[in-house]
Amino acid sequence: MTALLRPPMGAPQPTGDGYLAVRQQTESLAEPLSPEDQTVQTMADVSPTKWHRAHVTWFFEQFVLLAYQPGYRPVDDRNLYLFNSYYEGAGPRHPRAERGLLTRPGAADVTAYRARVDDAMVSLLAGDPPPEVAATVELGLHHEQQHQELLLMDIKHVLAANPFRPAYHPERPPARAERPVGWTSLEGGLVEIGAPTDGPFSYDNETPAHRVWLEPFAIADRLVSAGDWLAFMADGGYHRPELWLSDGWAELKASGREAPLYWEADGAGGWRIHTLGGCRPVEPSEPVVHVSYYEADAFAHWAGARLPTEAEWEHAAASLARPAVRPVALHPQASDDGGWYGQVWQWTASAYLAYPGFAPAPGVVGEYNGKFMSGQHVLRGSACVTPPGHARLTYRNFFPPAAQWAFSGLRLARSL
Repeated sequence: MTALLRPPMGAPQPTGDGYLAVRQQTESLAEPLSPEDQTVQTMADVSPTKWHRAHVTWFFEQFVLLAYQPGYRPVDDRNLYLFNSYYEGAGPRHPRAERGLLTRPGAADVTAYRARVDDAMVSLLAGDPPPEVAATVELGLHHEQQHQELLLMDIKHVLAANPFRPAYHPERPPARAERPVGWTSLEGGLVEIGAPTDGPFSYDNETPAHRVWLEPFAIADRLVSAGDWLAFMADGGYHRPELWLSDGWAELKASGREAPLYWEADGAGGWRIHTLGGCRPVEPSEPVVHVSYYEADAFAHWAGARLPTEAEWEHAAASLARPAVRPVALHPQASDDGGWYGQVWQWTASAYLAYPGFAPAPGVVGEYNGKFMSGQHVLRGSACVTPPGHARLTYRNFFPPAAQWAFSGLRLARSL
C-alpha cells in the first residue's frame, strides 16, 4: 500500500504512537524517490527531500531532546548546522540556496539520523513528559506535517525540471463536467475570527481570537477552475496591463509568463500540465493551481470580482464549509463540497500581518511565524497535498505575492 492510499490521520498527538505515525508518513512520502531525486534543489525556495527529512528531525533534536533530555548528545554536531532552517537563536546554519550542493550526508545517512532521534524521542515520550515538553512535541509534529506538504511541493518542481517529466506517482483522476459558479450572500456585521489562545492546537499567528466588522459580501460557491483560467487567457489576460497590479505586471514582464506554473502549450492550440501524477492535458473542471497572488488578483479584476479578505473567507467557511477529511492526493479535483478544504490553498486580499494582541511564542521557537510578517499574503483552507488533520478554519498560510510553486488557487468574492 503506498503512502497516498493510507487511511487519513487526525490531528497529531504528542504520544509515542502519535509521534511515530507522523514520522512514518514522512518516510512513506519519500519512499518513491531515489537518493538522486532526494538531493536536487531547483531554486532557492525549493529544498531537497533529504533536507526536509533531516530538518524536521533536527527540530526534535534541537528543541526537545537537547532541551529536556538530561545527558542527551547530538547524533552528529554537524547536523545542528546543516539542518537549521532560519532559527537565528539556535546558531549558525548552512545557506538555504546551497542545500542542493550537499551530496553528503546522503539519503541513507538521513534515514539513520531519523532512526536515532526517533529512538530517543520514543523513550522520552514513554516517561509521561511534562506539559511544556508535550506542547513542543505537538508543535514539532505539526511542523513535520508542514514539511510533508513542502516535500511534495518541492519534488514536483524538481521533477518538472527534468525534460522527461517523470511522475512522482502515476495517477490520472477522472474528468468531471464543469459547472457554473454560484454566489452566496452573507450579511457581514461584527464577527469573530482567529483561534483562542486556550483552545486546541493552533500556531501563534492564528491567535488571538478577535472581532472584526464585515460589510455585506457574496462569495463564490466553488473554486476558480482551469476552464475559467483558459477563458481568461483566451481574452488576453496575460497581456492586459489594466488588469494587473504594477508590481505584478513588472514581475510578469520580467518572467515572460503566459500561463500558470507547470502549464505547457501542446503545439496544437491546447495546454498540458505537469502534475505529480505525470504530464497530461489540462482538465477544465479541476481547480486552477500554481498561480501567484498577482495572477489571482488580475483574474479577479477580469472577472468583475475581487479576492476575499481572510476575515471574509473565515466567516464564510465557518458558515458554509463542510470539512471533509481526505487522504493526500496528487492534484486538486472538482468537488461537490465547494472545495473549501483539501483542494488548493486560496489567496486572500489580506497582507500577512499580526492580529491585534498577537504575541509570538517565547524562546527560539517564537521565530516560527512572527518574523515573516512582511511582504507576504495570506492563503486559507488547505490543499490536496496537505496532510489530513493539519487543516483547520483559522489556519493562516502565507507566501510572497509572486510565488507559484505552492498549491495555490483562488475563489472569488464581491461586495454588496
